[in-house]
Amino acid sequence: MAINVNTVYQTVLLILNKEQRGYMTPTEFNSIGTQVQLEIFEKYFEDINQQIRVPQTDTDYADRVESLDEKIAIFKTFGPANYTTIGGLSYFTLPAVDSYGSQASVYKLGTVLYNNETQVQRVDRTDFYHIDRSLLTKPTTSFPVYLYENQYLYVKPTTIISLINVDYIRKPISPIWGFSVGTLGQYIYNSNSYDVTNEPTGSLNFELHSSEQTELILKILIYAGIVIRDPNIIQAAAQQVANDEANKKS
Repeated sequence: MAINVNTVYQTVLLILNKEQRGYMTPTEFNSIGTQVQLEIFEKYFEDINQQIRVPQTDTDYADRVESLDEKIAIFKTFGPANYTTIGGLSYFTLPAVDSYGSQASVYKLGTVLYNNETQVQRVDRTDFYHIDRSLLTKPTTSFPVYLYENQYLYVKPTTIISLINVDYIRKPISPIWGFSVGTLGQYIYNSNSYDVTNEPTGSLNFELHSSEQTELILKILIYAGIVIRDPNIIQAAAQQVANDEANKKS
């Protein structure tokens, strides 16, 4: 499902060098690739909000909401929140590692569960501070609530100090076109998986759905045109992106 980082980089270089327009270094590519991947990823949520207002077809593979959800599903995960008490203040911190053992920074918080079976209801600050005043609304372990602020979860009743799990959408991991430098100063691609300790010159593929490869390349070319100061590259790539966006919404 992932998009091969070397395929994207070589395609970008091929387009740039076809008419000797310029060159993009691996460092430039990695920085731009990270930005473009994040732009495409963040746009999913705007697009899905637009599509749920539009009647969808029941034809297999043609439902746009389902297609967007399939792209977002790559980043869906879950993990345990960690209970912390500092200076008399108690809260849960969001997981830095998900239940699969992978580093997974939280981008959007989803369902919060207590003991893997009871959904914890999210409330705003006002309700959180006043909810204990009535026996009818007072939180219990059967009907717990939480306040989410500053990436912390404040849970009531306060007797809950463990067994809080969260479903969430994680941030994409930045792509890396890894390389070593040859005897002639050339960049040599390292296809091994990046590891900060054992393989620091390795690579990481883009995490986007494979269907995004064309848009990914075009948007990288837009930034490449800025880097090499070629307005023709910017204009051509931007026009193709605009055409593709129009086709998606028509």
